[in-house]
Amino acid sequence: MEITGKIIAALPEEGGVAKTSGKPWRKRNYILETQETYPKKVCFNLFGDRIDQYGALLAVGNDVTVSFDIESREFNGRWYTDIRGYKVDAAGGAAPAAAAPAYAAPSAIPGDFPPAPVDLPAAGPAEDLPF
Repeated sequence: MEITGKIIAALPEEGGVAKTSGKPWRKRNYILETQETYPKKVCFNLFGDRIDQYGALLAVGNDVTVSFDIESREFNGRWYTDIRGYKVDAAGGAAPAAAAPAYAAPSAIPGDFPPAPVDLPAAGPAEDLPF
């Protein structure tokens, strides 16, 4: 899934040590505001090395497109949902270029008229089709 918007806040980095494996972990939350008629604020996070990899793009005020996964988990009878980013692009760079129109614009030079229509002969009885 993807979402595009402006970064309005970068929360402090969190970290710790996993209880089961003993490995250190790092996480940073960002708040993105969509550019819709009714803007929405979305909190997403990056884990580990992705914090350093995309840190420059995620400065407050930048327009970005974030690719993310949604994951929910249960703990003590309550459910918690994370929006975990895995790829970040500058919003302008992710959009494809607009295609050129398939027709030529009419000329604006006075006196430059299209050729006159050609008179075609009337259809004979053999060419008189019912449709």
